[in-house]
Amino acid sequence: MRHRLEYLIVRALIGIVRMTPGPVVRAAGTALGLTFYALDGAHRRIAHRNLATAFPSRPEVERRAIARAAFAHFGRLLFELLQFSTLTPQQMLARVEIDGEERSRLAYAQGKGVLFITGHFGFWELQAMVHAVQVEPVSILARALDNPHLNRLLEEIRQGTGNTVVYRRGTIRRVMRTLQAGHGVAVLIDQHIMSRDAIYVDFFERPAATTSAVAALALRTGAPVVPVFALPLGRGRYRLIYEHQVTPPRADSPDAIREFTQRCTDVLEMYVRRHPELWLWMHRRWRDDGPVADGAPGMFPSAQRDVDGSDENGAGL
Repeated sequence: MRHRLEYLIVRALIGIVRMTPGPVVRAAGTALGLTFYALDGAHRRIAHRNLATAFPSRPEVERRAIARAAFAHFGRLLFELLQFSTLTPQQMLARVEIDGEERSRLAYAQGKGVLFITGHFGFWELQAMVHAVQVEPVSILARALDNPHLNRLLEEIRQGTGNTVVYRRGTIRRVMRTLQAGHGVAVLIDQHIMSRDAIYVDFFERPAATTSAVAALALRTGAPVVPVFALPLGRGRYRLIYEHQVTPPRADSPDAIREFTQRCTDVLEMYVRRHPELWLWMHRRWRDDGPVADGAPGMFPSAQRDVDGSDENGAGL
């Protein structure tokens, strides 16, 4: 009954936002996020702790403002994603500005597939939808939600413009085939990983367990790694950025996978530093920061672990 109720609420929201002006949708999302900031003490404390560690020289009042803004952003993200999913491909394209699309096409032109990387930052879900329309569909590495009704709905949204969702264990072979066929794979790289594939690299000058799959796949297949980011421009418009390819380490590097993973993480950190209010500070990215989230559940609905072994809930690009 709970699963069905959650599904019906989200379905109703989609119907409402379809007919609601954009400013109202964004205001409602902001209100939802700020409500969670006020009521969800566990995740609020995680955000404050993470921000104090990442920006120790910033005044506490400034860090708290960033935390509030982050909660507000993720509330807007939910509502804007639901509304964006109701648009036609032409309407989606009319709402975005694309920076660096040629970098994406040059990466595809190498014929080895492309690994697109990002984090829980900005409007990553919208970028994947637009990429399928503007460039070509990609395979999105994600996790299947425990609620099967919501999972089917989220899958419909993600695949609405032609993308494919890959969220079952043992997906490495499938990803390899996708890359060998010259297509793209989208991966989030900012979640804590609990598996033998985890590798520790610095994120905000602290060791963070990170997936090594991107680096391992890139080194094995020669697929270029392209970081992507989606920033809000205001009034329901977005700037989609394709960064320069991450330069792989030298072939004779003694620790190539760690070095490559660090370079990927450095690009993400650069964007989070520029726009801290757009990142998921409520996630326990580092696990040496005290009790287990003060008993807090994940920020997203419960989900199965995927191939990389990450134990938080979330989604692909």
